[in-house]
Amino acid sequence: MAGSSTHPARPWTRPHDWAEVVLGAVLALSPLWFSTDTGAAWTMSVLGALIAIDGLVSLAMPGMIVGEGIQVVLGALAFVSPWVMGYTAFTGAAWTSWIIGGLTVLIGAAAVPVASAAHRMAGQH
Repeated sequence: MAGSSTHPARPWTRPHDWAEVVLGAVLALSPLWFSTDTGAAWTMSVLGALIAIDGLVSLAMPGMIVGEGIQVVLGALAFVSPWVMGYTAFTGAAWTSWIIGGLTVLIGAAAVPVASAAHRMAGQH
């Protein structure tokens, strides 16, 4: 089934990574529609962009397991950022960071077995 669209090593087909791209884009753009301060806006924009970029890299290179680990770390950073960067008073921004951070951690962790399978398949060629 190497030609199947569900083959784990096929680039640009993994829904986990597409979800991370979308989540990262939403986090990066959310300061446009939520009230924030400068620190919160920069934190959300930078973390969101990094999440989206890592998702794109994982889509292009599906056998790269480290990308999923990076997603988990970036998601955790997004989750704790309202407390660390002091923007819990900006409710919309804080909840966006908590939700997207938590989802990014969960999706990144769920993608590890898929990336591991893709890595194993790539090594069998």
